[in-house]
Amino acid sequence: MPVHAVFIALLALGATTLAAHAAPASQCFGNVSKGRLEGGVKLPAAGPNFSAYSAAAIAAGRTHVHATTAQIIMAAYAGAHASQPGARYVYGETGMEKGGPFAPHKTHQNGLSVDFFVPVRNARGEPVSLPSSPQNRYGYNIEFDAAGRYQDYRIDFAAFAEHLYQLDVAAKARGAALALVIVDRSFIPALLATVRGPWLRQHMPFMKGRPWVRHDEHYHVDFKLACAPLDTAAIF
Repeated sequence: MPVHAVFIALLALGATTLAAHAAPASQCFGNVSKGRLEGGVKLPAAGPNFSAYSAAAIAAGRTHVHATTAQIIMAAYAGAHASQPGARYVYGETGMEKGGPFAPHKTHQNGLSVDFFVPVRNARGEPVSLPSSPQNRYGYNIEFDAAGRYQDYRIDFAAFAEHLYQLDVAAKARGAALALVIVDRSFIPALLATVRGPWLRQHMPFMKGRPWVRHDEHYHVDFKLACAPLDTAAIF
């Protein structure tokens, strides 16, 4: 079997395992800005084409999501690997196992919010992972310019657009959807200029207003799933 096919099979196996063991136990309550989560699932630390932004954050429990969100993420990485086999992806903050307030974020409270760091290439044009360390607040203090440049790194807009497309495909296949995508507005023309651009223009729910912080080093995705009403008396 070709190596890339093995990678895709491993990703698919991970998504299947999550579906088999975690999905029935996950339940979201309320919304992304005021909610909680039961049966939160911790995302894998790494896979064939992705990794988490911080081992310390994993240990602190900051990479939990609703089980369906986890399945969507794994399936999207598998799909992106098939069409962008060299790209490297890094996911960032997601939420706590039981959801709830998640400083410094205003959302990420019910297992349906995920930060993804922008895929990049180095000065030689090679796909690499965005550097993450305590010195740059695990990637969140990196500042790209309007052209998608930071030091010797350049945003890989083709890989970026492909990932957004694959997230939407994976979500819809599981009865979910992308509710909101927050990305620096200066990057949208470059995304729309990719092969996936026409599709993104028609289907991607980009935030129309201005977010409270720049989203240049990462893009924020809120997924849409049916959640139970939030019983405020049951919060913590």
